[in-house]
Amino acid sequence: MADTTLMSIPGQVDPVPVARDITPRADGRVDLIGLPKDRIRELFEEAGLEAKQAKLRSKQVFHWLYHRGVTDFEAMTDIAKTMRPWLSERFVIGRPEVVEAQHSTDGTRKWLLKTADGHEFEMVFIPDADRGTLCVSSQVGCTLNCRFCHTGTMKLVRNLTPGEIVGQVMLARDALGEWPKGSMAGLDEAEDEGHYTSDGRLLTNIVMMGMGEPLYNFDNVKGALKLVMDGDGLALSKRRITLSTSGVVPMMEKCGEEIGVNLAVSLHAVTKEIRDEIVPLNKKYGIEELLEACAAYPGASNARRITFEYVMLKDKNDTDEHARELVRLLKHYKLPAKVNLIPFNPWPGAAYDTSTPERVKRFSDIVFEGGISAPVRTPRGRDIDAACGQLKTAAEKKSRAQRDREAAEAEAQAAAG
Repeated sequence: MADTTLMSIPGQVDPVPVARDITPRADGRVDLIGLPKDRIRELFEEAGLEAKQAKLRSKQVFHWLYHRGVTDFEAMTDIAKTMRPWLSERFVIGRPEVVEAQHSTDGTRKWLLKTADGHEFEMVFIPDADRGTLCVSSQVGCTLNCRFCHTGTMKLVRNLTPGEIVGQVMLARDALGEWPKGSMAGLDEAEDEGHYTSDGRLLTNIVMMGMGEPLYNFDNVKGALKLVMDGDGLALSKRRITLSTSGVVPMMEKCGEEIGVNLAVSLHAVTKEIRDEIVPLNKKYGIEELLEACAAYPGASNARRITFEYVMLKDKNDTDEHARELVRLLKHYKLPAKVNLIPFNPWPGAAYDTSTPERVKRFSDIVFEGGISAPVRTPRGRDIDAACGQLKTAAEKKSRAQRDREAAEAEAQAAAG
């Protein structure tokens, strides 16, 4: 069972379980993934190292974990051979367990992952000609219940820890062969610098757009992204990281100040009536309040525009009038904006249909004519349920099917009896 505390979060009535930085393991060892250098040093001191040695060892281990990607203390060649068993007895270098890995015909890859306490979640890698984007989850399930989103039909189980979040990036790098070539061979930095092996789809960007609302797991997301951006660690620029929110207004300025990554906002509608329906959080933080928070987002500029995500739902939010109102709103709040138009990805039981390609193009043209970029996002990974809004763990899908089979069997037995 994960070690959790309860924390009240703005916009939610009930406290949500929040995992601490260390989740107890059955063998008593501590997983170092997700922990910053200072925390690793503290743990080394608590385990018996004197302060000076703990500082040195934490720096070395941090480098091997996040710069080299090793998963075995024996590979840490600049640490004394007698020290490595000491580390192995007390600590572990973890990764999320892979339950299933799928590869789409368009190159998109999806992994179903499992936490140490048995909860499943998903991540997706999307290769393009000029970039490779990893879509990372922040929670198991979600509380927001956006009506077009398959993930929103799941209940929130718990927040992911910093290690479970950054572990997704580590695992993707493993799968793509993107650690320095000599990491496991103990080569010197000069020998392996710049020599990488991969399948050609380099991981260059991260989007916090997977399962869950990142701003409802702020501290853990912040901790994970700080490791991703650490120059001594994964060293990915904050300009290559985008955090998507459905509009948790009280946390947006804090996000800009303390994390500083690009912001994407799941807007999806331009009227209160429609947004209340498809993004229920709008009933608490309305469009005007949300756009005011966007205008105040630290670091937003023409060079770092805020992305507004807009899923295209047939006869719901896709008229010419809606497009013109979108332009009016963004200009009224003087927002440095880009709009991503997302053709709806249908799933069984969904209440909406996809806008026609002609309608999507017309909507895009109107927004472009208004002076705002509005590209249409090409749906990716539909054949493996990896497209936008489709993440919903196989366990959730299978358990429902299993329940249906069991109910049918029970009915058949009752009828036979």
